[in-house]
Amino acid sequence: METPRQWKLAHGRSLELGAEAHIMGILNVTPDSFSDGGRHAAVDSALARARVMLEEGAAIIDVGGESTRPGATPVEPSEEQKRVLPVIEELAEEDGMILSIDTYHAETARLAVAAGAHIVNDVWGLQKDTRIAALAAETGAGLVIMHNGREREKLPDVIADQFHFLRRSLDIAREAGVPDAQIVLDPGFGFAKDTDENFRIMGRFGELAGLGFPLAVGTSRKRFVGALTNRDRDERAVGTAATSALLRLKGASIFRVHDIPENLDALRIADAVLTAGREG
Repeated sequence: METPRQWKLAHGRSLELGAEAHIMGILNVTPDSFSDGGRHAAVDSALARARVMLEEGAAIIDVGGESTRPGATPVEPSEEQKRVLPVIEELAEEDGMILSIDTYHAETARLAVAAGAHIVNDVWGLQKDTRIAALAAETGAGLVIMHNGREREKLPDVIADQFHFLRRSLDIAREAGVPDAQIVLDPGFGFAKDTDENFRIMGRFGELAGLGFPLAVGTSRKRFVGALTNRDRDERAVGTAATSALLRLKGASIFRVHDIPENLDALRIADAVLTAGREG
């Protein structure tokens, strides 16, 4: 288990990482996300789902307005903003809510933080729109910097490629003046990684501690979970929970999931194991 540290977020908020696992609940306000597209596209539905996830134990609500599934059609930032900003504005009024915007567009991130978001979750690791780094430096927003294998030639070794990509992202963040205390890294399960690659990253996950930052993971309902369990997308909660428990034992702190209760149960058991081991 990593040494607890405070993750600094926008609007004067922070979240302690390391002592216990935290769940980031997925709220897709899109018509085409791979698992829950269209279910929460309406504002009222999205607000209701966010409140349920908070009651179930999510520490963070991650709001996304563009599907990042393989083959998804990109949307204009203006359309993305129409989807996410009304939801963030409403949720920001509620006590105890830590909000994340899932975007790689700097203008969407800027407007979302202004509307009340505390975190920017960038699936392109600052390398699609480097201005996100400057925004985080200016506003104090927490950053989730994700590894992405799309649109480039990856290194043959999965961990070497993690270090290669994420070190470049960290250089971008530091050049913009983002303090380390605002940064969390994500190995990007499923983003241009086949089933074997995803499991190799899981097996060697502890090596990512060498980057020196807290780690978030997003395995929820993904294809590689279904490849092993032979379950359809909506039937992968148990398989996802197994990956969450395993990755918690290997050092992950934040778990981006659709199914809160199953993952929370698994993570509580993993945390109990870690505590017992620490106490001897």
